[in-house]
Amino acid sequence: MEQLHCPPTAVYGNSEVYDALDTLVSEGVIRNYGVSVERTEEAMEAIKRGNTATVQIILNAFRLKPLDEVLPAAVAAGVGIIARVPLASGLLSGKYTKDTEFPEDDHRNYNRTGSAFDVGETFSGVDFETGLAAVDEFNGLVPDGVSTSQAALAWVAAQEGVTTVIPGARTPAQARANAEAASEATLGNEISAGVLDIYDRYFREAVHPRW
Repeated sequence: MEQLHCPPTAVYGNSEVYDALDTLVSEGVIRNYGVSVERTEEAMEAIKRGNTATVQIILNAFRLKPLDEVLPAAVAAGVGIIARVPLASGLLSGKYTKDTEFPEDDHRNYNRTGSAFDVGETFSGVDFETGLAAVDEFNGLVPDGVSTSQAALAWVAAQEGVTTVIPGARTPAQARANAEAASEATLGNEISAGVLDIYDRYFREAVHPRW
């Protein structure tokens, strides 16, 4: 799988790009291809192209816009969805507080206003302090014995059309804990109403129109 990773928006609508990728497939250079996007309109453009195999897009409990059109369109077209930033840059790990400090070279420090690259890649574009307040409420949806991050991952994985979820992990223990979220398959649907309520109150107005 070869992926175009967040190129300029104009690339997604450029037929010559897709023609070149189709040629690479027909010549056996690559088996198939996908795109990684910042915005839902970029995803929709890529899905329209008949041979796009996957779309990678930010999707988490604090970024719900892909549920409106992108996931249904992907299901209809047989396009796989790779959900990235599923923990909102760690916000949904439940480990951060207002006193958390990030290293100087960490994008969660220097890119909170989008000064280095698309701010949607940092905490999914939500304000850090607002995100912390929302996490407190999200934790109220999480049953005993399940971590905040596992519940957040289970919610993403439960969305129709999601093919795979790609959380980060710094240690083997984190990787194992992430994988265990798959055992909470029913939880994702059980907390969906609560996730939507939190999104509507904390994020929809600020986040939904942007990506």
